[in-house]
Amino acid sequence: MNKLAKFADMATYPHVFQANFEDVREKDFDLKGNWASFFGNKNPIVVELGCGKGEYAVSLARQFPDVNYIGVDIKGARMHTGATQALNEGFKNIAFIRTHIELLDHFFSQDEISEIWVTFPDPQMKKARKRLVGTTMLRLYRKFLRHDGFINLKTDSPFLFEYTKAMMETNSIRPAACTADLYADGDQGPTLGIKTYYEERWLSVGLPIKYIRFNLPAETELHEPDIKIDEDNYHNVGQGVQLRKSASPGQKFGESIPSSANKLS
Repeated sequence: MNKLAKFADMATYPHVFQANFEDVREKDFDLKGNWASFFGNKNPIVVELGCGKGEYAVSLARQFPDVNYIGVDIKGARMHTGATQALNEGFKNIAFIRTHIELLDHFFSQDEISEIWVTFPDPQMKKARKRLVGTTMLRLYRKFLRHDGFINLKTDSPFLFEYTKAMMETNSIRPAACTADLYADGDQGPTLGIKTYYEERWLSVGLPIKYIRFNLPAETELHEPDIKIDEDNYHNVGQGVQLRKSASPGQKFGESIPSSANKLS
């Protein structure tokens, strides 16, 4: 099925929303502040940003029927996979939004979201403002994430992991959990043990998976860390990964990962 066919297919799905970007900018989405009416309950709402095929959101919805989940991505063709699976399995506690993440304050109101998952995002090594755990985006999340809500990051990227730790230290944010090698730290439980397509890819080439969980400080000014961080020595190529041209001879995947990282608390 091609992209246009997938978009047309999802247009018939009651749990998928593909709002016109310009319309949303001019007028907030109809369900903003009223997602409880869509789900038919007041259960907590958890958002997965950059959900891709929706693997994480669908797996969470299956495991925790008393929590509502919303997957967000701009790539509708990928989203079709998870949206179709959720429809076929009859889930009532999941929805998908195709939009730019930068527009999410037009979809959710203050304190409407209980938790955020960011799973294997582009580390955006050249553009701090586009990092999904960068201070620019954290300011956006404050507009709808509960003051006691958590942000969860799973990543293969040593760069993004080191950046996130530096960002938290700069802003006096204490992590609730932080590990440079999730699967070396024992039992991950039903939530952290979910493996996405990209996660399986990284694991297959020996890249440790990193995880950080933290709260946002209440209404304090956020500052970017003033620190030099080595860029990742690999990148995506088609169905695999390869070392960047700038990598040193003999350099291996993930070798820049620090050995002194905190363990899960």
